[in-house]
Amino acid sequence: MGILDTPPDERVDRVTRLAKEMFSVPMVSVNLLDNARLWSKSQIGFRGSEMPREYSFCDNTVRQDRTVVIEDVSIDPMFARNPFVLGDPHLRFYAGHPLHAPGGEAIGTLCILDTQPRQFTESQSSLLKDLAFWVQAELSRDQELDHARVIQRAMSPQRHPSVPGYTLAAGAFSRGKLSGDFYDLMLRGDALRVTLADAMGKGAGPALVAAGVRASLRTAPERSLAAAIAEADLLVEEDMGDMGMFVTAVHADIFPATGRVELIDAGHGLAFIIRADGGRQHLRSYGLPLGMGTGTVEEHERITGRLAPGDTFICCSDGLLDVLDPDDPFGQVERAIRELGPEGTVDEALRLARGERATDDITALVIRRDR
Repeated sequence: MGILDTPPDERVDRVTRLAKEMFSVPMVSVNLLDNARLWSKSQIGFRGSEMPREYSFCDNTVRQDRTVVIEDVSIDPMFARNPFVLGDPHLRFYAGHPLHAPGGEAIGTLCILDTQPRQFTESQSSLLKDLAFWVQAELSRDQELDHARVIQRAMSPQRHPSVPGYTLAAGAFSRGKLSGDFYDLMLRGDALRVTLADAMGKGAGPALVAAGVRASLRTAPERSLAAAIAEADLLVEEDMGDMGMFVTAVHADIFPATGRVELIDAGHGLAFIIRADGGRQHLRSYGLPLGMGTGTVEEHERITGRLAPGDTFICCSDGLLDVLDPDDPFGQVERAIRELGPEGTVDEALRLARGERATDDITALVIRRDR
């Protein structure tokens, strides 16, 4: 499951704190076992995060695969000589319930411990079981998100098209495990089709919506830009309209032979041509985001521009605005393009995305006409 030796998780820590208060015990731990050791994902009242498996009470709980309660371990035949009973912290009480992997294997425990013997009722045992199920759900959720993240990465362009006379660069950074942003680059006849979209919010919900929009825009590539956007608009409206979900998007064709740019902006507003001589063209219409329109071709206005040799097309998600110089954001971008080139500009955007000021997913796409 890839959980061992991972950083603390506040969602699991919350259950640990709750168990301490509910049972009034000095020690609580969420433990996972590998072949030779016990490792704590979350704990209260312990000095270390791991110990040899052979000394752990939880090894017995995992092997039995049931709730185990020992009201006084000092008189228990199996554990009376345990070093943690004879020595520090002089344990006397143990109760643990197994945690299971998605496949059903017992892999660890939620356990509570005390330095005094105590009785443990059936209702308390049931409560410990419920809390263990909660922890188990959180750990499984992490694995599911990791799998989803792998799939999402696989759906992103693995290689950018090779376009003679042009340099292409793009990248994305997610603030969470899943991103509501996506970009796409694909050759379509004599045009390079470019897409960048941003589903409202962060996390699994926007990521699912973004995946649906990406699939819609990639289907039937012979469609016009307006037809593709209209169908994606209808998809989001029909499936997510009652949730208030929407997606901003830029969908464009760049014709390498002439540098002509044809673009539809669905409420995004962050596509530009940066001229080699320092000028700038904002490629923006006033179309509504996907999910807020009527799903018709007519409502999506096509914008045009042209990349001359040395000009650069740039598009980003709005998360980038949070990390740029608030006094001169365009100047910062233009300097990066001039000094770092397309790949360096994207690298710089992703470096800023990892900083403390970033609060949202960030995606950046830069295309320069070299000749």
